[in-house]
Amino acid sequence: MAKLKYSGGGDWYADRTALPNLIAFCNANLKTNFYAEESIVEAGSKEIFNYPFIYMTGHGNVVFNDQEIKNLRQYLTGGGFLHIDDNYGLDKFIRPQMKKVFPELEFVELPANHVLYNQKFKFPNGLPKIHEHDNKRPQGFALIYKGRVVCYYTFECDLGNGWEDFGTYPEDTQETRTKALKMGANLVQYALTQ
Repeated sequence: MAKLKYSGGGDWYADRTALPNLIAFCNANLKTNFYAEESIVEAGSKEIFNYPFIYMTGHGNVVFNDQEIKNLRQYLTGGGFLHIDDNYGLDKFIRPQMKKVFPELEFVELPANHVLYNQKFKFPNGLPKIHEHDNKRPQGFALIYKGRVVCYYTFECDLGNGWEDFGTYPEDTQETRTKALKMGANLVQYALTQ
């Protein structure tokens, strides 16, 4: 599993303990055998093709150059999966960048009965709310290419915050953290089986 490093000045390195915790949870509950530490990959690197699941987060600016756009598209259309987790402030930057990767696609909100919410763990109401910012409901958007979700974008949710070490955010409960990890495991299971 890898975290995406990107240009533009945004804090791609946010949520430092999130992926290692999700990896441990998936290895224990899905019987995956991910390496215990996250890898870091750049959008334009050929290394990206070594990872079936790429996580991207941050609060700020994102810029993909032409080569990164081409590489990301090749990765996603070839079977890769990108989870973008808005850590609050990413939305206005990531949408136009992903539009460059898939000019022909629009982000669509997935309904609560989508298969992604019904993997090993069931979420009958769709994406759970993990971290509060603006009293808005959590939304899970997808870019769907030839019937497959290639990019899943969590907005007003902050799943990655829920994956962090317990106590990182004093207001988050163990129950909230478990919910976040279960939803993350569903994303991983979906990415590995579609």
